[in-house]
Formats: sequence, C-alpha cells, structure tokens
Amino acid sequence: MNRASLTLQSRFYQRWIGADPARAAEVAELAGASLAELDLAAALARQAAPGLPQPRAMRRLRNLLVAGLIRRDLEGQADLDEVVTAMTRFADFAIRTHLQTLMTEMVAAHGTPFGAESGLAQQMLVLAMGKQGGGELNVSSDIDLIFVYAEDGETVPLEAGQRQLSNHEFFGRLGKKLIAALSEIIEDGFTFRVDMALRPNGASGPLVASLNMVEEYLIVQGREWERYAWVKARAVTGTAADIAALDAVVRPFVFRRYLDFGVIDAIRNMHAQIRAEVKRQEHLHPERSNNVKLGRGGIREIEFLAQVFQLIRGGRDAALRERSTRATLRVLADKELLPPDTVAQLLASYTFLRNLEHRLQYLDDAQTHTLPAQEADRLAVARMMQLPDVPTLLAQLDEQRSFVAAQFDAMFSDKSNGGDPAEVQANAECVDPEQREAVEARLAALGFDDPAGAARRLLASWQSPRLQSMPEASRNRLLALVGAALPLIAKSADRAGPGGHLATLGRLLDFFEAIARRSAYLSLLTEYPHTLERVIRMIQASGWAATFLTQHPILLDELLDDRVYHGAPDNAALARELQQQLAAASGDTERQMDILREAHHAQLFRMLAQDLTGLLTVERLADYLSALADTIVAATITAAWGAIATRHREVPRFAVIAYGKLGGKELGYVSDLDVIFLFDDEDQEAPANYAKLAQRFITWMTAHTSAGILFDIDTALRPDGASGMLVSSLSAFERYQDNSAWVWEHQALTRARFCAGDAAIGARFEQIREKVLRKDRSAQAAQLRDEVLKMRKKMRDAHPDRGGLFDLKHDAGGMIDIEFMVQYLVLRHAAQYPQLTANSGNIALLKLCGELGLIDPVLAGAVGDAYRAMRRLQHQARLQGQDAARADPALVAAHSTNVVRLWNAIFDTGAQQAQAPGQAA
Repeated sequence: MNRASLTLQSRFYQRWIGADPARAAEVAELAGASLAELDLAAALARQAAPGLPQPRAMRRLRNLLVAGLIRRDLEGQADLDEVVTAMTRFADFAIRTHLQTLMTEMVAAHGTPFGAESGLAQQMLVLAMGKQGGGELNVSSDIDLIFVYAEDGETVPLEAGQRQLSNHEFFGRLGKKLIAALSEIIEDGFTFRVDMALRPNGASGPLVASLNMVEEYLIVQGREWERYAWVKARAVTGTAADIAALDAVVRPFVFRRYLDFGVIDAIRNMHAQIRAEVKRQEHLHPERSNNVKLGRGGIREIEFLAQVFQLIRGGRDAALRERSTRATLRVLADKELLPPDTVAQLLASYTFLRNLEHRLQYLDDAQTHTLPAQEADRLAVARMMQLPDVPTLLAQLDEQRSFVAAQFDAMFSDKSNGGDPAEVQANAECVDPEQREAVEARLAALGFDDPAGAARRLLASWQSPRLQSMPEASRNRLLALVGAALPLIAKSADRAGPGGHLATLGRLLDFFEAIARRSAYLSLLTEYPHTLERVIRMIQASGWAATFLTQHPILLDELLDDRVYHGAPDNAALARELQQQLAAASGDTERQMDILREAHHAQLFRMLAQDLTGLLTVERLADYLSALADTIVAATITAAWGAIATRHREVPRFAVIAYGKLGGKELGYVSDLDVIFLFDDEDQEAPANYAKLAQRFITWMTAHTSAGILFDIDTALRPDGASGMLVSSLSAFERYQDNSAWVWEHQALTRARFCAGDAAIGARFEQIREKVLRKDRSAQAAQLRDEVLKMRKKMRDAHPDRGGLFDLKHDAGGMIDIEFMVQYLVLRHAAQYPQLTANSGNIALLKLCGELGLIDPVLAGAVGDAYRAMRRLQHQARLQGQDAARADPALVAAHSTNVVRLWNAIFDTGAQQAQAPGQAA
C-alpha cells in the first residue's frame, strides 16, 4: 500500500480533517519538519489567534499535533523517537503553560504563598511520572502526575478582598484547576487525561503534598512498587532549589546505596498481579486479548527488565538513573550488564511494540493497548505496520513477544530453593538440635569426612543469636541456601584433603552469619544459584578469600558474571569510571571514599577469582595489583585535592613516588603502600596545601568506612624518616639524596618509581634516581659492602630463627637475602653498567648481572628460580590467611642453598653467612 494513503486507515485522522476543510493544509504545513522540535509556544499562539481561550487553543493544538504525528509516522518520515519526544514535550508545555496562567489567577485572588520557615515565595512542583517522566509518552496516553510544594505556610494577600489560604489549600485548589484545564472535555475535546493515583497514599491521599509529607511517606510507608514508579519521576515545573530538595528525598528511596537484589522478587510479584488481572480481563472480554503493553512478552516486561537493573544498582552507579527505557537499555549494553546483542533485540522489540501500540491508538485516538476484535480493524493496523495481512502481523507480534518473554523469564523466573515439601522438611531437620543423629547421617551420606564435627558446627551456627533473631522469611531463605550448599561443599571440598569439608562448611557458615541480616544478599544467592557454587569453590580454595568475602559481601555481585574469570583488567576504563563517579559525588567525602573502596575491592576480587582458578602467575598477579594501586592512588589524589578549599591551582604539581613492593611492582593482596610525596611549585601556598593533600591522601587511604579501607600507608622512607617533612620539594629531595641519605635509603631507591600525579615531577624524579644510583662507589666498595651487611644483620636480628619451619622472607637464604644482593649489585656496579638502574624486578636484574659477568650466570638463574618459587609459596600461605609465610625446609632446601652460595660469592662472607636449612656445616 502507498505510504501516503496509510493515513486513511486512521478514523480519527479522517474525522478530524473532514470536520474543517482548512485542516488538511494546516497538517500538511506542520508535517513538513520534525515535530520533536516544534515551536509549541508559536503554534499555540496561532491556534489562539481567533480569540480562543487558552484551554480551547491548547486542545486544538493537541489534535493538530496528533494528526501531524500520524501523518509523519505512517508516511515513514518520523521514527518512534520523534513521536514520543513530540508528545512528551507537548505534555510538559501544556502543564507549564496552564499552570502559569492559573497561578497568576490564584495569586490575584488569594495572594502569594510563602514558606513559614524560609520566608520564600512558594511554587508548585508538577512531577511527571510514567512514560511522560521517561520522555516516551504515547500519542493517546494518560499523563500520571504528582503535585508537591516545598513548605507549609500561608498566602500573603496584597490587596483588600483577597482571601488568605494555607499553602496546602492554595496548592490543592491550584492542582484541581490544572487537572480541569488539561482533562475537561469541551467542544474541542481534551488535552490529556490526568491520573493522580501515584501520589502518596493514592486516591485516598491529599491531592497535593508538602516536601516533608513526601519524605515521611516514602520513609514510613513507601512500597516496593512505588520505587519502580518513582524511578521515572521528573519535575516539569518548580525552582531548581525545590527540585534538588525533592531529588534528595526521592533518590535514597528509589536507589539504595547497596546492591538490592531483593527487588527481583518484588517485581516478580508485582508482575504476577498484573498478569493475573490481564488474564481476568481477557477471560471476561475475549476481544481484549493480545495486550501489547501488559500481556506476556509485552512492553511492560521490557520496562521491568530495564528497571530491575536500575533498582538493583542505581544507588551505586548514577549512569543507571536514566528515566527512559531505551536509554537505560543502552546503558546496560555499555556496561555489559546485558549482552549487547540481547539489548539490540530488546530495543528492536520495544520499537515494534510501541509502533504497534501507536497504530492501535491511531484508529480512533483511544487509549488502548489491545488488538481490535474486528478483522477489518486488525487489517487496518497490519497495513499501518507496513505488513500485508493480519496473519503476518500476528506472526511478527508472536516472534517479538516470545523473545521478550524468554528474556523476562530468564531474569524473573522463581529460582528459590526448597519449594518441594520433602526438601523443605529435610532442610529443617538438618538444623534441628533434636535431630543430631539424622543430621550426621545426612552429612555422612553426602560424603563429609567428619560428619559428627560438621553436624556440631552446623547446629551451633544455626542456634546463634544472629540467626535466631532473623525474620522468618529470611530464615527460610537461608535454610534453603544451607540445604543447597551441603552437597556442593561435599563435592567441592573433596580435593582439600582431610578436614576440608569441615573447614569449608565453617567458612561458609561464618559468611552466612555475616550476611544474614541483609536480605538483598540472600536474594542474590537465591536468584542466582550458580553464585552459591562459586562462593563455595572460592572459600574452599582460600581462607583469606573467605575472610575477604565475609568482610565485603557486596562483592557477591562480581560472581554473577562469567567474565570475572577472564580477561586482563582495563585500568584506563577504571580510571574513567572513577573520575565520573567521584565527580558525581563531589562534596560527599564519605561517598567518594566508599566509591574508591568499592572499585578497588571489586577489581581485587576479580583478580582473586582468576588467581584461585590458576589463571594467573604470581608475577602477573603482582603486576595487575600494582597497576590497580597506581590507578586508585591517582584517583585519590585528584578527589582529595578537589576537597581542599584553599587549593591555589586546579591541577596540583604533586606526585606520589612508590617504594618497596609497590615500587618494585610486586604488590600482594594485603601489602602496605610505601610512598613519599614530592612537589615542584613555587607558589607561597604550595607547601601548606600539599601537606594538606598528603595528609588527606593518607586519611582517604587508611580510614575505616562502611566499605572498609583501601591500603595501609607507610611514609617512613621520606627524607629524614619519621622526623622529616611529610612532603618534600623536588629540589630538597635531590639535595637529601646527594648529601644526606643513608646507604639503606639508596638501596630502597633501587625499586622506587613514579606512581601517580604530575608526570613532569615523575620524569624529574627518575633523573635524580638514576643519577644517585649511578654514582661511582668503587672507592667506597668496602664501606658499601659493610653497610649492606650491617643492615641485613640488623633485620635478621629483628626476626630470629625460631627453628622448625623456614621463614621464606627473613631466614638466611630467603627472599630478603635475594633483594639485598640485587640492591648491592646495582649500587656497586651501576656507574659502569647504567642499565642496572632499570626497575625491572629482582629476577630480571639477577639475569642481567649474570650476563654482564658480575655473578655466575648459572647461579644467577638458580637464584632467580628460588625467588620465584619462594614468592609462590609465600603467596599460597597468604591465601590461606597466614601472616608469616613459612614452609617445610625440605621444600626450599635446594633453593635456599643456591641463595646462600650466591650471597657468599658476592659478599665474600664464607662461613660468616648463616647456613640455609638443611645445609651441611
């Protein structure tokens, strides 16, 4: 069918055009350009030109706009975005225009309303909800509104005869007049039907509410489905200050600061009620079947799919606070919360269903969402959809709805455990102290290696006050999780050796106790059963991982995504994300600190997941952890500087220099950060401001917040140590290194590097570092050797050999010996071989020294292997939560023997060096 003739399918269009011969030309002129950009004020003025009152002119403009949209849409000139944007803009315009006129009339009759507390003139905030709030209004839709005013008070009459009203009564009358102006049916029809059912307390509540009333209602009575509704709330009128105040009330109600997986069950229940009502209506009125909005696979299911992510994560991620369904879906793709191809198909389905919805409404300008009963009308709709017949329309509709329904079911199907009565009974028995023998028997049947010990542990945990005081619903959910966990523990802990089942069960029960009062976490584990299995595998593999997850259960979210086990971290993307989130939280220091902690913990947890599955070497993990620390340090500097009110420049000339494990890129999961602070700025305010920045940096890193801490910070390596200034100028640092630094400070300098901040300072620091390390020390070779040995003895005396297990770090032949040898070789020979100052790690530098002939190359390789092996053993010990890394001497005897051999060769100590474990005298 010719597109130009498709408008003939709209009876509304034909009736409206036919009622006045001049309208066809008017529509043709209007439809010549995008209606999403129409100058509405000018268009209204043209309609009012014959002297029509505002309500009639507005209705005529509405009908003209709808006719123009029908023509442009059906003739292929307008897409869905133009249609919904044009209708939303018009709804906003109509509200503002009528409200301004009515407000003037009300003030003339009663005076201006003022706030009792502020003394400021008051205005009414009109909140657009639903599709208008989201910028996606239908052509024949109600508009859902809520009326709010900031403060109670009274009007102040300006003239005699004006009747004083309370603000509540004033705005109540104003609201009624606005509704009438929009929705009363007069000779030109209506502008919009108005629905006020979403206001606090619904139809039984007052028509208008003060800001205090809204806040009290949301806190005390706000229900889960209202969170869904308030996601789309958008102020169409009101002052910027009042809108900001309202947003501060609404945001914490809608967007929780934690990950709220409990909303899945709430939306599931709400959807079930909607579907039940739709089915009831379809049973009573079979002709109302095929509801493209509320039916299975319809528009509402796509909206739910988008908004469940908003309600779960919007409190932590401002990007998910979009009001538009389409915009939200695109964010989900960008953030990979849904696969991009799934989002693309959901957007295509949404476009199809919304276009179909509009064509249903184009027939008679009726607020309908169901296919018409008459075959002729169905054919008309099919043709408006550019389809040849009704069967093709139904086939495409079924295809789109089937896809949407499948995605909805995948998200919202009820995955709760323990639905079977027998399973519920079995789970209840496993925590019943009267059924101890039955509990032991069940655990034995599952394969637990110590069923009696496991039964005691399980029953003791379940009787703890924390679990006993839980709400019944949460206890039942946790009980189902325990029942699901027991066979998983028996399976996953088999490779943990004797006692593995009991240790894993204990760690899991500790974890359950930690999260028991947070129903959102129980919901997550229930809604995503594979996450429970991943938790069990992780805590079985590592006691430290179990403790870390118990301390930060928010990280459960990371286990939802299979990509946690794959791919290198993208620190550039992390830096951009942190910049956006920290900027959005500007002024809220506590939130900014939590943003940094949450981001760091999430990234660390992803590395931990890969580590525990054997995907990372110790060296690669250390590189990743060090690069992550650099990113966090850089973000912290920027945010902390922005919080200093007296800052004398927007970008600080300030740098953080990393020493120790961070400097050598050998960071572990719980390593401190050894850092110093440098600046290069001649401004008189610089020393004081950079001292403030350093102090704030340390506070931001080390302070305990609800999200934990970032890092412990050690600044003892700064010039003059604990007695020195916290921050040094670049020139002062250079003078100190040239003239005053101890040998051990130059040893530390071998693994120092620029970490974050001003790159120019970092480059200058590297020049100073190379100059200092490349000094010719040949004339003081004996003194250098003695100073290194003296410092090593001092450290060894502080960690005496306790016998038995070998201390991988401190014992003779251990890692500190290797590090000291490398540092000595750099200081002794860098003048002749400047390539030794490269901060490339101990193993690489040992190899280089061997190639240069400074040490036996074969022995250099063996000591490099020893360092790698000891780091791996140390890492394994840390993963099991051991503070001191000790190993069976037999495991490291060959390695430590090679270390001692190289030590004796370098320092010519012979028998002076303590023997490695297992070495013959």
